[in-house]
Amino acid sequence: MTTSATAPVATALPPIGLGTWPLVGAEATKSVLSGIEAGYRLIDTAAIYGNEDAVGVALAQSGVPREDLFVTTKLRGNDQVSGDIRGALEQSLQRLGLEQLDMFMIHWPLPRIDRYVATFEAMRACRDAGLVRYVGVSNFLGHHLRRLVDETGEAPAVNQIQMDPSIARIPVRSANDELGVFTQSWSPLGRGDVLDDAVVGAISHRIGCTAAQVVLAWHIEQGVVPVARSANPARQAENLASLDVRLTAEDIEALNSLDRGESAARDVEAEEHF
Repeated sequence: MTTSATAPVATALPPIGLGTWPLVGAEATKSVLSGIEAGYRLIDTAAIYGNEDAVGVALAQSGVPREDLFVTTKLRGNDQVSGDIRGALEQSLQRLGLEQLDMFMIHWPLPRIDRYVATFEAMRACRDAGLVRYVGVSNFLGHHLRRLVDETGEAPAVNQIQMDPSIARIPVRSANDELGVFTQSWSPLGRGDVLDDAVVGAISHRIGCTAAQVVLAWHIEQGVVPVARSANPARQAENLASLDVRLTAEDIEALNSLDRGESAARDVEAEEHF
């Protein structure tokens, strides 16, 4: 890789990512290929998605230089339990057809098994060995992040969290900002209800763009990198074009008013993904 691993992650991350769950096989390969052709450079997958091999085929066939792509995958819960973090990473790299990963994340904190601090330290060792550029986490809350910092002396580069205007995640984002952790968002378009909201509709009508573009532009205005999944090439291009949408301060305030609070997010403490 030509980019230094010590460069701030904010300078290395593309402004919008292409998600790949729950696509598998040829559908996942086709989706990633069309996304890269549309202009996506951040490709997001996870071991538990079962599509790393299909994503790897697309990366190899895309014709885009490796150094121009930012590839993220995530450690599954079973590998936290086993503790063989390097082995899990090497298997992901093999499936992806890569020598080095750009971002390796702990997919869920899984506090019941209480391994995320040791896992983070093992992932840092993988980074120091040159197998990965950045170590991050996903679905961590503020107290998980603070414990990592307290016990390891380092904050993760990124925390990827569920987030949309109706689930704005203010407490977690505040913790991210406090600790210097960059925020990414998964499910940035919500589950459909946000796109149908009258506030979103009024803004999209006034600006002359789609509801999805309004919502993605809201993420970008928050300083967050959204990871949006679509297998439709036209929708992929539409989502990418949200980078050109400009919202007013009044638009942002109106979208912020949709927040239903932290209780509307999935219960991280109860999640058991293995």
